[in-house]
Amino acid sequence: MDIIGAQLVNGVSYGLLLFVITCGLALVFGILGVLNLAHGSLYMIGAYIAYSVTVNSTENFWIALIIAPIAVALLSLLIETTLLRLTYHLGHLSQVLLTFGLAYVFHDLASMVWGSNVLTVALPPSLSGTTTLFNQNFPTYRLVVIGIGLVLAAALWFIQEKTRWGAIIRAGLCDKEMISALGINIKLVLTIVFIIGGFLAGFGGVIAAPILGLYPSMEFQTLILALVVLVIGGLGSIAGTFAASILIGLVETFSKYLMPELSLFLVFGLMAVILVVKPNGLLGKKVA
Repeated sequence: MDIIGAQLVNGVSYGLLLFVITCGLALVFGILGVLNLAHGSLYMIGAYIAYSVTVNSTENFWIALIIAPIAVALLSLLIETTLLRLTYHLGHLSQVLLTFGLAYVFHDLASMVWGSNVLTVALPPSLSGTTTLFNQNFPTYRLVVIGIGLVLAAALWFIQEKTRWGAIIRAGLCDKEMISALGINIKLVLTIVFIIGGFLAGFGGVIAAPILGLYPSMEFQTLILALVVLVIGGLGSIAGTFAASILIGLVETFSKYLMPELSLFLVFGLMAVILVVKPNGLLGKKVA
């Protein structure tokens, strides 16, 4: 039973890490209807900035946790106002091509700036210890990730469902013209949502860097996994993204323990089964 409990904690920790990484992508698609294929790149940039801050500058993880998401948010502001906004009337294909192209641009820029070596972000002493659960020693930081994921999920749900800002966002998704007629600057709302999505991507990069590390093409591997979470949970659904993240975390953790050679097969097999049973995902709505 101790082994099962330990794997359960590992699975929930990994699942909530996936949620932190993916929630920005889900938010942008759910509100803007934009499938941002540069999300993995924004995540990567956040991680690399955190590395630069902790290794070359302040050597302070907490400062990196502030600087990196803000820097990625500012980059997202630049992308949305100068490039992405021009594609809103052109349809999804133009947005996919644009963001996918940006992903390759950022990939080359990251290689030029940070090189191709495998890097890691060091944790502060307060987070680098271990905690005993189920007679097993767990890195304290993994338990911190669980707390961060739960708080972030609760905050996003509350903002989206219980606040005036959330009501404006939901209404804007359904009928942008009507919202504009009521005197609300819908362009500003969409820009702010994209900035928040970028901030969350950068935040996810900092949180994940001490666990997953930094390596070449990390953004594309992260993007693939984020898209799997998004599809299983339901495109644009924060609640669905949360449920899918936990489910994938548990499936991958237990499969790596029981039959590691089939781990990826089971994750993608799970996605195929869910799409057959529920084409819109666990909690997703039909996309027009």
